Amino acid sequence: MSDTDESPLKFPTDIPIKVFGRNDGDFRSAVVGIIESHYGSAYTLAEVESKQANYLSLTITVRAESRAQIDAVYRELVAHERILMAF
Repeated sequence: MSDTDESPLKFPTDIPIKVFGRNDGDFRSAVVGIIESHYGSAYTLAEVESKQANYLSLTITVRAESRAQIDAVYRELVAHERILMAF
């Protein structure tokens, strides 16, 4: 079965990945490290702090080549202790 059979997405495609965690340098560094291990430096990053700046939401847009690549990055993100949510 090919990637096109398993997913309605057509590859390659740009995918936004949203990640949420506590607003500290370790969280941001962890997310960037994971993204760069899968996609290199080919991504864009947008940040939004919570109202009291306790939490940080990151939206990272990457160019995914396959469903397997997307699944691998999500598995690593949700397994990390600093990351509260990834979607």
